[in-house]
Amino acid sequence: MRITIGVTGATGVEMSYSLLKTLKMVENCEVHLVVSDSAKINWKLETNKDLTELLDLADIVHDAHNMAASISSGSFITDGIIVIPCSMKSLAGIVSGYSDNLILRAVDVCMKERRKVVLVPREMPLGTLHLRNMYEASKLGCVVIPPMLTFYNNSLTLQEQVNHIVGKVLMQFGISTKDFKPWQSVD
Repeated sequence: MRITIGVTGATGVEMSYSLLKTLKMVENCEVHLVVSDSAKINWKLETNKDLTELLDLADIVHDAHNMAASISSGSFITDGIIVIPCSMKSLAGIVSGYSDNLILRAVDVCMKERRKVVLVPREMPLGTLHLRNMYEASKLGCVVIPPMLTFYNNSLTLQEQVNHIVGKVLMQFGISTKDFKPWQSVD
């Protein structure tokens, strides 16, 4: 399996760290990582970790400005891309086909090749343009997973909430995680 992860400049970059930590434990999963310039700023603002802690979890790290990277071509086979968090600017670029950085180009490639695209958009409250762009992304075949709080599984800590989001994202690729607590039916 080969998955690309794009980290954009929305709040919630810690989710990308948890996602990559989880993917590191998945056997035979090659992870390509692209971190936008704005995401690097958010990383400094939101975490007490050095960015190298995130980068070291990937198999291959691409510069967000390298439009000639392997993941910019449809002939480079991946299982898809996850953009976590996905800024509203990136979402707008995705739905309009405006690929001015490697993350948006990699999404565009996955969309044209009919590969899995999972977006974890982060903004609150959601404006009409945000909602329209999420709707358009969904119509284009993207899976939109807003990082919403979950209570049915008794997730009481922030890390448990993040684990739930990561679990929901990875379900899209057929990957199950030990930290994900799915819905339990009440009979």
